[in-house]
Amino acid sequence: MEKILSQEEIDALIRAAQNRPVRQGEGERKQQKVTPCSFGQAGRMNQQQVGAVSLLHDTFARNLSERLGAYLRVLFEAALVSVEQLPYNEFLQRIVEMSYVAAIDLQPFEASAVLHLDASLAFPAVELLLGGEGKGETFARDITEIEEQILESVSRIICDQLQLVWQPLIDLQMRFYQRQKEAQVQRLMGPNESVLALSFEIRLPDARGTMNLAFPGVVSSALLRKMDEQWMTRKRRVTWEDIDLRRRRLQQCRFPVEVVLPAFVRGGDLVALRAGQTLILQHRIGEPLVLNVASRALFTAYPVRVGGVRAATVDKRLLLRHDTQKESI
Repeated sequence: MEKILSQEEIDALIRAAQNRPVRQGEGERKQQKVTPCSFGQAGRMNQQQVGAVSLLHDTFARNLSERLGAYLRVLFEAALVSVEQLPYNEFLQRIVEMSYVAAIDLQPFEASAVLHLDASLAFPAVELLLGGEGKGETFARDITEIEEQILESVSRIICDQLQLVWQPLIDLQMRFYQRQKEAQVQRLMGPNESVLALSFEIRLPDARGTMNLAFPGVVSSALLRKMDEQWMTRKRRVTWEDIDLRRRRLQQCRFPVEVVLPAFVRGGDLVALRAGQTLILQHRIGEPLVLNVASRALFTAYPVRVGGVRAATVDKRLLLRHDTQKESI
């Protein structure tokens, strides 16, 4: 049977709890600082990876400027603005209505990337390809099927230039698939999937706008792994130019050189030495001395005199310890 406490018993329990002693370590636990953990930040790109991706797509922007400039027969400038890793639903918030969105087929990953062009770029590009001036006059309407087919050629050039810069890293085929309606774009990737988002500023003579690209996580992760592998390989690899540069720098360094007379003298003879006495070192005149470089015995040499300066004639090179080990092997 469940017991029901009276008000006096409840008050007594509260007073007892307030007067209980603090257990050892409990006060320390209360002072511990708790740092919130965001699992959404896990697997994000570091600064080194952002720099590598930026460098790669700066090359893409330059190639695209030349290729599309020649195709449209106008001055075309593309510049990378940002490199981010964010959820797909956040990327979709950048896509405004009445803009051009296409899917890029990525093989062999069985995945799709997203290409987005502002209407302020899409309509001038169509006008230029139809022989107009591309003044950038935008209308509050959707792109027609004819304009869609015209813009397909521009999208294919973008895919070709992307594949060109990615190919040395990943064996990836990028092909234009089709233009996507708003509902279709939503289904290309999961809303919380982490995507590699690239934003470019595009300038035409009379128009300006933004081009956005989004790559799924499976493809961007493969790209980042290859970049990390190449960076580690370059970090370990020493080229002949590096060796030659180190050799030239070493040739400019100054090393202490001394000629040493190896001899042994009894302690009693040293104690008995007086000014003017001659100490016999038991070393024959015809035997070479040791020439030390930076306190290491490297050569044998004979002491000579060149004019009023003492010098040494190098006889031969001494074998170092690692040289002896190589000969024994």
